[in-house]
Amino acid sequence: MPFQKIQTERVADTVVRQIEQLILRGILRPGERLPSERDLSERLGVSRPSIREAIADLVSRDLLATRASSGVFVADVLGSAFSEPLIKLFSSHEEALFDYIAFRRDLEGLAAERAARLGSDTDHKVISTLFRKMENAHSKRNPAEEAALDAEFHMAIVEASHNVFMLHMMRSMFEMLRAGVFYNRQVMFKVRTTRSALLDQHRAIHDAILARNPAGARQAIEDHLGFVETCMLEDRKSEANEHIALLRYKKEQDRK
Repeated sequence: MPFQKIQTERVADTVVRQIEQLILRGILRPGERLPSERDLSERLGVSRPSIREAIADLVSRDLLATRASSGVFVADVLGSAFSEPLIKLFSSHEEALFDYIAFRRDLEGLAAERAARLGSDTDHKVISTLFRKMENAHSKRNPAEEAALDAEFHMAIVEASHNVFMLHMMRSMFEMLRAGVFYNRQVMFKVRTTRSALLDQHRAIHDAILARNPAGARQAIEDHLGFVETCMLEDRKSEANEHIALLRYKKEQDRK
């Protein structure tokens, strides 16, 4: 008969699986510090040797990293999504920017659709809280804070889609955006009219998701990223025009 003896799972394996799930679901994020060994032991109700064994396992598989005198941190697992040479290639070719925007339009449109349909009430509270923070930052005219909250708002929508592959892919994409691989996000928030338009677009996304309108949420994302694409095209055209103007100016200066 195809029966096997039941194997009792080690406590350390149970701890490993719980930490793995928190990383997989994006609750524990890259660079985030874990609680101390004693704190984890108390929270999970297991012995400290079991905690040490679990952490050693996760460190050996590069999911956690130890730092001397600092503690244990979630490893930078995003680094595996795109190689360093490919990231450098992205940053040196303009077509990558517009492919990036098109990719985001497609994937985030799907994420917003799923967030409206599958997101829990708590997911929607997170999205709403971040939007209120965006409104507050807008009133303070703080481009850096607005740019940071913009990224968090979009990631909250991806998280509310409840698809772990989409979550980690988009987190990797946003990490490159934060590092300025594609463009400086703060540039979008420096012009008053652009800032107001962006806030209105995020409000439309927010309202459609909270109204549980999947089609409306997707359309709002597509409208927003279409606007971003237009702004980037205009910025590139402005740079090209300025380059030509400088050449003309230099020629006139040389003729004196």
